[in-house]
Amino acid sequence: MEPLPTPLVDADWLARYHRAVRLLDCRVGPDAEARFAAGHLPGAVWADLERDLSAPGEFAVGGRHPLPSLEDWCATLGRWGVGPETLVVAYDDRGGMLAAARAWWMVRAVGHDAVAVLDGGLQAAFAAGLAPTAEPPTLEPRLPYPASAWRLPTVNAGDVEAHRTDPAHRLIDVRAAERFAGEVEPIDPIAGHIPGAINLPCAAQLQPDGRFRPAAALRAELEQALGDVPPSRAILQCGSGVTACHTLLGMAHAGLDGAALYVGSWSEWCRSDRPREPDAS
Repeated sequence: MEPLPTPLVDADWLARYHRAVRLLDCRVGPDAEARFAAGHLPGAVWADLERDLSAPGEFAVGGRHPLPSLEDWCATLGRWGVGPETLVVAYDDRGGMLAAARAWWMVRAVGHDAVAVLDGGLQAAFAAGLAPTAEPPTLEPRLPYPASAWRLPTVNAGDVEAHRTDPAHRLIDVRAAERFAGEVEPIDPIAGHIPGAINLPCAAQLQPDGRFRPAAALRAELEQALGDVPPSRAILQCGSGVTACHTLLGMAHAGLDGAALYVGSWSEWCRSDRPREPDAS
């Protein structure tokens, strides 16, 4: 068996080896569970963004999708049969944005390196000959995944406040340009962005077929956005810490790993009395 390519795996590899991996179906939406039940890749478990990949909480403290506790997340991985030797592939139907990249980041964040996102998502899998099934997966639950700490960098609102205008750091907002500009806001109560942030929409990382653009092209754009700031001093944010993981995935694909995730993102920031642009006062 060929090693699992990371951070992206192509559909042809998955078609050959899908029986040897734990597949996570990370589609989102009010009917996501029903769509999963109607048809998913063989052996996949449904990773619910609201239940599994985040925890309930107060939006003003942690945003709309705060991370679950480490204990709960490790228990979830064990329930899915994921252990230190398990190969994990996450997919969705939105090019990894909602919410395969979030699952990828969370699996990596407990120190599990053998995890990838299916490049091109469900559509690419079907094109490669993988047929959907309505059969529920066969799971062999295990003990909670053995992790003692989150191992990828995150920041809170105070950290963002401290660094948002510091030229030695770079705050990158990956939402669509019109949301960043404050022209529309379909989810949160206030439109706009964090002062000092630059806008680099995550959707621009994808080709029309939903696969990621070549690593060299992404790297050139990311390096231009970073300037002389190394990835380790970059902070990625979005609306609620979900699509920011898509840009973190793109950065890893481009060889620019190491940026921090602001989990609360705009959904937390806009509910505080911190400055924002446009200034609505």
